[in-house]
Amino acid sequence: MAYYLVTAKPIASKMKDLRKWLDSGEINVMRPFGNALQSGLDNARWHSDGVAIWEEEDYCVPPLAQERAAVLDEYFTNIEVEHVTKGEGWKKIESLITIWEPHDNRI
Repeated sequence: MAYYLVTAKPIASKMKDLRKWLDSGEINVMRPFGNALQSGLDNARWHSDGVAIWEEEDYCVPPLAQERAAVLDEYFTNIEVEHVTKGEGWKKIESLITIWEPHDNRI
């Protein structure tokens, strides 16, 4: 099992649709990656201006192949991954605000 710190640029015009999809629970039940993807996206943070960041558990080679095909490539561009140990990524970004903050105008 591998863990990655994922950075990606959200497509602003599609984030409301992604939030609705996450809220519906349909991503969570996708197998084999839904639970990890749901958790990562629900807790994604702002890394820098317009760039989201989250930790993701993944088994694919290349990393996030299934997640990209099913969800990520539709809602994000410039997706990059950095290998981390479990929880290390979340520790690095815990002080950042979530991308879903209602007062945040970036999405």
